[in-house]
Amino acid sequence: MQIFFVASTSYRVGLTSVCMGLVRVFERAGLRVGFCKLVEQNHPSDKGPERSTELIENTFGIQSPTPIAFSVAQKMLAEGRGDEVLEEGIRLFHQAAKDKDVMVVEGIVPTREVSYAARVNAEMANSLGAQVIMVASPNALEDEELLDRIDIHARVFNSVQGDRPLALVLNKVKKPRLLENLKEKASSLAPGQIKAIGSIAWNDELNAPRTYDIAKKLGAKILHEGKIKERRVEKIVLCARALVNTVELFQPHTLLIAPGDREDVIVAACLAASNGVPLAGLLLCVDYEPDPRILALCNNAIEKGLPVMLVSTGSYETATNIDNLDLDIAPDDVERAERVTEFVANNLDSEWLLERAGEPMKRRMSPSAFRYSMVLRAQEANKRIVLPEGHEPRTIQAAVECHEKGIARCVLLAKPEEVAAVAENKGIVLPAELEIIDPDTIREKYVAPMVELRKHRGLNEPMALAQLEDNVVLGTMMLALGHVDGLVSGAINTTANTIRPALQLIKTAPGYNLVSSVFFMLLPDQVLVYGDCAVNPDPTAPELAEIAIQSAESAEAFGIEARVAMLSYSTGSSGSGSDVEKVIEATKIAQEKRPDLLLDGPLQYDAAAIESVGQQKAPGSPVAGRATVYVFPDLNTGNTTYKAVQRSTKSISVGPMLQGLRKPVNDLSRGALVKDIVYTIALTAIQAAKSEEA
Repeated sequence: MQIFFVASTSYRVGLTSVCMGLVRVFERAGLRVGFCKLVEQNHPSDKGPERSTELIENTFGIQSPTPIAFSVAQKMLAEGRGDEVLEEGIRLFHQAAKDKDVMVVEGIVPTREVSYAARVNAEMANSLGAQVIMVASPNALEDEELLDRIDIHARVFNSVQGDRPLALVLNKVKKPRLLENLKEKASSLAPGQIKAIGSIAWNDELNAPRTYDIAKKLGAKILHEGKIKERRVEKIVLCARALVNTVELFQPHTLLIAPGDREDVIVAACLAASNGVPLAGLLLCVDYEPDPRILALCNNAIEKGLPVMLVSTGSYETATNIDNLDLDIAPDDVERAERVTEFVANNLDSEWLLERAGEPMKRRMSPSAFRYSMVLRAQEANKRIVLPEGHEPRTIQAAVECHEKGIARCVLLAKPEEVAAVAENKGIVLPAELEIIDPDTIREKYVAPMVELRKHRGLNEPMALAQLEDNVVLGTMMLALGHVDGLVSGAINTTANTIRPALQLIKTAPGYNLVSSVFFMLLPDQVLVYGDCAVNPDPTAPELAEIAIQSAESAEAFGIEARVAMLSYSTGSSGSGSDVEKVIEATKIAQEKRPDLLLDGPLQYDAAAIESVGQQKAPGSPVAGRATVYVFPDLNTGNTTYKAVQRSTKSISVGPMLQGLRKPVNDLSRGALVKDIVYTIALTAIQAAKSEEA
């Protein structure tokens, strides 16, 4: 097992963010990763568990032992009992490292009160035999000052553990070419002495806290909550000037600060929010609550999610207080933690890290590995995906993200002016290359081909033109004729509205008789495939067998080894009844059609999922206790189970992904988040590439 000890050269370098990026790099490679913070270092305002440990658990599901209390460690060190601190640290480490391929250990952060941090970190790293990764941040330092700090810490590590090679990550970098400049100025950064493995640029968007975090740290009274946990503060505007000179600054993600008696600012902010501008919030000062009659005018803005808060300090003092706040990632802010993790991981030398980590005992498909692989494969596929709901805000944002990351070439079916208006209101910057097609300009050219496709159903030109008024039908015709490679819909349309045109115009793939669906369940430590949880209410035995084969092929197409469990309320011959008989027959049909598949049933869910139960209830089964593909006997069972698992384990479900169609069409939940749409577009792009191969 390889151990990476991560130590900061000074305060506020973003140590935990780098640790999260390292964990993500190793998870992507299928390694079993553990995390350990040996000594607690909470902020004075923290009242919960140790911050780094809690943040890692909330982001990755990695449970770590409780670190040594800072006061206890400090007392022991002051009494000359440093060996006992090391012994306790090693005990905690081994507790966290059980069954892991690689460990990330976070060191003590040096502060004015903890001047001994570098020495203790060096002793801990040496005791563990760890690869040391130093994390430095330029902050306001000159290059020479930054080099001095790096050199001082490197000398401390070398004095304790000899001349073992050290690694370095520069974080929160604002200067271009900083790493190159440092290399030119310091021979100590040459390969073989200190290996630079990452230079992570400062990113304003990633450092934006939630409005809720700022309100909490200021002790603000919340007059109206709105979407306080969803809105983020990227800019602050102090509304001290006349409204006419301020109103143009009422932009998305802006926190407005004003005295509570500035009714003009309050009303203007609420008008902006009512018009769709996602302001971060309205922070009123000097403990002056607005007149209730004024607030009554703001109901529409409040319903749109505008947070309104109150503090006792004056405007300038409030702005200064915000400027001095610790705005580290809150442990429960999983969205920001996830985005920071991805950003850091993408800027680390993963090749060097994985070479040092070595091969895992047993490679696994972790959720992050699945998502990372999915994005890479979508980028390689480079497919054109049509989005019929092109004016819908989440869809626009997802298309922009896919464009920026190269996941797919998205086509928004909508009037360009509508898309531009939504983007302006939501603060979305539309890339010039993003394709937006006005449906009115292309509809008529699909009339004749649609009549040809549906002439056996008596479709004529007026009927076809009427049906093509529906953008989902229009997008499906674009797919049918090969003008796009896939279609994603459902953010505002029902599943039936998405699937029906596909069944009529795309048809099923050769060898298949029905369309079914799977969800990829991204559980904390593995990815499972659930089918069919969205399409077929009560499949017959032959249909259930086909769903099983389709689901196995989908799993394998996305890098998941298929071990298929045909689920029922009984295992083997322990139960009887028509429902069990259906599963028995479906299992036999599937095994006859695909004898190469690891497929067994009927199995109860616990017998399929838990090794000890599987060995007891189905000894000798090639699937029991280690299933990766779960085939449910009916839609009622499947849909209920996937939602129960998703909610109770706080897992992400990607899908439903439709399978069995000649060309890829995928449905969204109407409550889909932007990231859900992005992942569905990626799935669709990969399906399109696979269908071409077939």
